[in-house]
Amino acid sequence: MTSDRQARARSSRATPHWIAPPFASGPTAGLGCDCCGLSRRDFLQLTGLFSASLGATLAVGGCQPAQGPAQSSPAASAPATPTAQPPVKIGYLPITDAAPLLVAHARELYQAEGLTAEKPTLFRSWPQVVEAFLARQVNVIHILMPATLWLRYGRKFPAKIVAWNHTNGSALTVLPEINRLEDLGGRKVAVPFWYSIHNVVLQQLLKKAGLKVVRRPKEAKVAANEVNLIVLPPPDMVSALANQAIAGYIVAEPFNAAAENLKTGKILRFTGDVWKDHACCVVLMHEDDLTQHPDWAQRVVQAIVKAQYWSGENRAGVAEILSKEGGKYTPHPKAALIRALTAYDPAVYQAQGAIAHPDWQIDRIDFQPYPFPSYTAELVRLLKETQVEGETQFLQDLDPEWVAQDLVDDSLVKAALAAVGGPAAFRLPENLTRKETIAL
Repeated sequence: MTSDRQARARSSRATPHWIAPPFASGPTAGLGCDCCGLSRRDFLQLTGLFSASLGATLAVGGCQPAQGPAQSSPAASAPATPTAQPPVKIGYLPITDAAPLLVAHARELYQAEGLTAEKPTLFRSWPQVVEAFLARQVNVIHILMPATLWLRYGRKFPAKIVAWNHTNGSALTVLPEINRLEDLGGRKVAVPFWYSIHNVVLQQLLKKAGLKVVRRPKEAKVAANEVNLIVLPPPDMVSALANQAIAGYIVAEPFNAAAENLKTGKILRFTGDVWKDHACCVVLMHEDDLTQHPDWAQRVVQAIVKAQYWSGENRAGVAEILSKEGGKYTPHPKAALIRALTAYDPAVYQAQGAIAHPDWQIDRIDFQPYPFPSYTAELVRLLKETQVEGETQFLQDLDPEWVAQDLVDDSLVKAALAAVGGPAAFRLPENLTRKETIAL
């Protein structure tokens, strides 16, 4: 692309074992799960938000066995052991968002930091990733940033963002005959999760186009000025579009690149062209791992930051590591990953409307770790006006500026940046501040 960095770059699935949630009995019956503190009401709301499949999984498992008395509010997962350094247990979806976590594993960067790292665990959907994190089957995950708000404030689960995973890297992909947002009227469009930047950006775009967002059963009829949003796991989206079961989807790469290569869909708009250098997935850890294992957490973040720097300089190498032909971390062919990591030619995409702001000089996907507070605050503001499933009063009660300080611990990233040359290594401002740029 236009950056020197991109120019240089161009020259076994494991299944967690689930254990029945030990809801308290006797005098404390109904107060909550002994290990994570979730009440029965919270548990049911969790399953309702995350879909029936999550409910079925949690019904036969969910949390770890009780480790003593139930924790007091806010809800807490089974506490980490202060004297034992845990292994790095990564949970991920097979999307490019996971690249830094997986590159760090493939290049043995965790080991270089003196850590023990287990083989990363691949999951098929966001609910499965969240389940495993709640159950402590994994302790380092990449997760949709809006979902962290629901976990920490909606369900009071003690977890914190420690870094961004990447920026941009998503798009709205549609059937070939759709040329404008208005053409989506009366159709179904899939999002990967209600609490996602994809849902936020899509609803803003549809609103500007004069379309009304509705959430109805998949087979329900919708009016010509309505767009029915449904949730699909990312791996199901490409085939659903090819079968014309949906008119489009908005999701992370490489599923957009896959539809392009298959010629079953085209990109109507890149999300990074709507919200400049937005975060999508972030790195999430249990809060007690930060307090009881601060050196461990710092070393994990240092490995991830080094992986991000390498990834920005070696995009073909990232594609090789992630591909089914290479590192076998994902089932994606290398060709789709190469396209997802490098194809952002304004001459091509501006003509079809996918790029409206070539002057932003961004990449289709980029890698940088710093979690800008301004982004967190703006995300909270926009989520307040975005349709999602479940109880949302907690969102309305949140103060955006306070959340920007409470949800994120940026101290680990600040320390890790020094090891790769400071903010300038990622073309970040030295004062680590920015103004959010959103243009629909």
